[in-house]
Amino acid sequence: MTQCLSMILGVIALACSLPTALAAEVGGVAPDCALSAIGGTQNYNLKQFRGKVLYVDFWSSWCGPCAQSFPFLNELHRDLKSQGLQIIGINLDEADEDAKAFLEQHPASFHIVSDAAQQCAKDFGVKAMPSSYLVDRKGIIRYVHLGFRPDEAKEFRGLAEQLLAEKP
Repeated sequence: MTQCLSMILGVIALACSLPTALAAEVGGVAPDCALSAIGGTQNYNLKQFRGKVLYVDFWSSWCGPCAQSFPFLNELHRDLKSQGLQIIGINLDEADEDAKAFLEQHPASFHIVSDAAQQCAKDFGVKAMPSSYLVDRKGIIRYVHLGFRPDEAKEFRGLAEQLLAEKP
């Protein structure tokens, strides 16, 4: 009886630990997600951007802080693209129309892709909106940030600049 109980508790502990073990963490390799252009047929994967510093930003049309983050992301893209920063905004809306309406109000100058099935969000272990990940040129997640507050933008920009300054 005790042996059975121990085995059951072991299986439960393993099952409960799986989602965390599969989530992307600082120091781990960024998942290679299959993504598509919103309303288009072009497909992307994160691996194709290896060699660049990636700012991966998960967002949704209903997210107020996401709307606040887009001017910062546009500025970051404008200022650091030539140094090797690639910003990828991954939309998690189920309907492309919601994302398109958001983008009409908050245009993006950086890559916007869709993850309607939310598999990439699951692979990254997204816990909040927006969730941002800075990935170095080798594909290693170096920083994770949940949410967006304008007063934190300068600090996150500094982290991106540090990664860009590292030798490939």
